[in-house]
Amino acid sequence: MRRSLVTASVLLVLASLAARPADPPPLPDRLADTGGGSQLITAEAPGPDSTTGTVTWWDRRRGAWVAAGSAPARFGANGLAEGATRTQGTDTTPTGLYDLPYAFGAAAAPAGTRYPYRRVNDRSWWCQDNASRSYNRWVEPRPAHCRAGEAEHLVAYRTQYARALVIGFNYDRPVRGRGAGIFLHVNGKGATAGCVSVPAAVMDRILIWADPARRPHIAVGTESGPTAITRY
Repeated sequence: MRRSLVTASVLLVLASLAARPADPPPLPDRLADTGGGSQLITAEAPGPDSTTGTVTWWDRRRGAWVAAGSAPARFGANGLAEGATRTQGTDTTPTGLYDLPYAFGAAAAPAGTRYPYRRVNDRSWWCQDNASRSYNRWVEPRPAHCRAGEAEHLVAYRTQYARALVIGFNYDRPVRGRGAGIFLHVNGKGATAGCVSVPAAVMDRILIWADPARRPHIAVGTESGPTAITRY
């Protein structure tokens, strides 16, 4: 009798385990593309109207993606928008998969940073002038063809740009009117104007972790819908 009860208990446990849904694969395995490198940052929001979400940074080790860290993130004040059709000045964070060309900051790079790192000074600007040949580029000093009212004086944002990574949105072949100056940077007081932001200590951790030799990219998107992160 006791043996029958034990056997029945074991069968019930096995049946329960079989009925339990399997854990989903890591998020990078569900993306359409990860950029081909062995490091990846994902920035995921619950929905397109969200101003908060999660940033996770991943390593590919022995053929599998492993999370190296995760933290709360902030997005644009008007949520997220499809990167391929986004309009400049909408305060939306562009979704998509992007490279990370270089890092910069008003503060020195944290010890151990391997990324190319540019220091911000009083002459450092990011040109957002659609009429300028320097559109969506760091300029130093600001040229006459990039109007001050259509450019971001980087030193004016010492908190947010204490340390940052350039997100390669609309960068290689800039489309006028799509948007300029999209970064992964330190949190300000609230939602961003279109960037992705994280706490200062997290930004430092990401800069120390990121290795340009491993070709890191960032995937930005939502949990589901037309801007789902898995599309990119």
